[in-house]
Amino acid sequence: MRVLESQGVPYEVVSFPDSIHDAVGVAEAAGLPVENVYKTLVVEADDPRLRPLLVMVAASRRLNLKKVARAVGAKKVHMARQADAERLTGLKVGGISALALLNKGFSVYLDEQAILLDYIVVSAGKRGLNLRLDVEDLIRVTGAELIDASD
Repeated sequence: MRVLESQGVPYEVVSFPDSIHDAVGVAEAAGLPVENVYKTLVVEADDPRLRPLLVMVAASRRLNLKKVARAVGAKKVHMARQADAERLTGLKVGGISALALLNKGFSVYLDEQAILLDYIVVSAGKRGLNLRLDVEDLIRVTGAELIDASD
């Protein structure tokens, strides 16, 4: 939130029980459309030269690893195991956030479907707390690259 405030980006806090660890549950608890609530997934390339990636995909969609690999120029990519995702980010699954990981060396990707939305809801970096903001603001602040990442 500090990052958004420092850049004058308007946002709305979306609170929900911290026992919820997935984007579909967040959408249900907050009464939001699942296509507007995005999960942030940690993806690793099989190429050791590529750092772990953060890929944001709508709760209503499924990550397509082949599409992600093609978009980032890797032969293969795979989802990080929960323990690895938490170790790599320092955040708990359900609270992993591109906004909380700025300047940590992650490449950030946003599924291109997001550009069709009026707003997006993403994790604030802590379970139980998401942020609703304009898609263009999220892209600008995180430096996210739009890719075709889902089915």
